[in-house]
Amino acid sequence: MESEHYQLDPERLKNEVQAIWEQNADFWDEAMGEGNQFQRVLIQPAVERLLALQPGEVVLDVACGNGLFARRMAQLGAFVVACDFSQTLLDRARERSSEYAARIEYELIDATSREQLLSLGKQRFDAVYCGMAIQDMPEITPLFSAAAELIKPRGRFIFSIPHPAFNNSYIRKCIEEEDRQGEMIVQRSIRITGYILPRTDRGIGIIGQPVSQYYFHRPISLIYNTAFKNGFILDGIEEPVFRPEDEGSRPFSWANYQGIPPVLVSRLRRSQ
Repeated sequence: MESEHYQLDPERLKNEVQAIWEQNADFWDEAMGEGNQFQRVLIQPAVERLLALQPGEVVLDVACGNGLFARRMAQLGAFVVACDFSQTLLDRARERSSEYAARIEYELIDATSREQLLSLGKQRFDAVYCGMAIQDMPEITPLFSAAAELIKPRGRFIFSIPHPAFNNSYIRKCIEEEDRQGEMIVQRSIRITGYILPRTDRGIGIIGQPVSQYYFHRPISLIYNTAFKNGFILDGIEEPVFRPEDEGSRPFSWANYQGIPPVLVSRLRRSQ
């Protein structure tokens, strides 16, 4: 990713982000399908453990994309309201979800609008989930503020994000070869050139997508402090990594960087 400094007003930036996702929607739907390697190996197992879903619970899936995890939650017995701000992605999600039509309701909602989120119903949900989308949002305070009111007392808010310390626009993936006592050893590492300062970049989420997308890097402290200011406590966290048996399709695929977590999954609860 190449860093740029965008001097855009918030409304214009939000509209541009939405337009980019509309352009990429069909490609992302086809590429993700019912889950890529990241989703299957890292995200879904960790989220399911922290979500601890019970049959009959009502869950809000924020920034649901093509609905792949909404379908998984419906399969596990939940009733799901799934929202996204891309109409095309919602259309693809509905097409893929006919089997679960009685359990999934899809809504066109902007997750950076507190008012739109709250229109879904205060204290309606046992849990709110936002999967790999917070890094795509120009603002996150509206989501955390609304989530605190959307969930029932002691309800939970689970989110997954690219790990802010190891998978951000400051990092570079490295491959080195070493002659160690006559044996050639290949080592992979992450070079980190920054972290603490928020940063806006454009980059590629999936190789081949039509246009680059915005990424909004925030350090962990900023994200968690936003949660704490809105009445949440943190009571669960996972940093999933790829396993030795996982293989990447390219030399620089994350699956080849085992032991370094590219994803952070957190569970928040209302403090009262």
